[in-house]
Amino acid sequence: MDASPPGFGATPLQLPEEIAVFPLSGALLLPEGRLPLNIFEPRYLAMTQDSLAAGRMFGMIQPDPGAARGPTGPGLYRVGCLGRLTSFAETDDGRMLVTLTGMVRFRVVEELEMQRGYRRVRADYGPFLADLETAAPPPAIDRAALLAALRPFFKARAIEANWTAVEETADPALVLTLAMVCPFEVAEKQALLEAATPADRAAMLVALLQMGAHGAAAGDIVPGRRPS
Repeated sequence: MDASPPGFGATPLQLPEEIAVFPLSGALLLPEGRLPLNIFEPRYLAMTQDSLAAGRMFGMIQPDPGAARGPTGPGLYRVGCLGRLTSFAETDDGRMLVTLTGMVRFRVVEELEMQRGYRRVRADYGPFLADLETAAPPPAIDRAALLAALRPFFKARAIEANWTAVEETADPALVLTLAMVCPFEVAEKQALLEAATPADRAAMLVALLQMGAHGAAAGDIVPGRRPS
């Protein structure tokens, strides 16, 4: 079932102050990125159903392994990304398969009382309103350096790639996709999310690919991800 809303031209006044959040280690949602999610836990099914009924939005955020656990669960990083449900389908076994499309990053002001078992926060979008400027020109990206770092990274991790598709993908989409799907560690994913500008994110991506290729060759293990 297609749940695509009529346009993404949100203004700051249209952004919800209080939002549900889905804490998921290793899951990165960036503005304009598309994140597929397999929803099966009762609390997150409730969150998705409530979101579909009211604005079709919730936030993705990572648990912070360095933060103390609180009454609602693991401590969270202070920056996440608000997304809008742009497609969803229900399965015969009760799961929901959804696509969350990134809109704008937010900073957690405070955590609110839980609702139907899922976590909620008060969000401040002020530091990240540039994320809403979809007409902004694409950043300058050193594509040669990016591809030169990507090939050994994929080789070291035995990741197969359609290199024709990679080479035909436009710079902004390539950076966005790689940042979201590459198996970086939690703190590295968070650093990509919090990069000040798309150009900074691209430069950081190249550096992480270079370090990741070296680490994989040395036998490092990439951790999995788990909702909290």
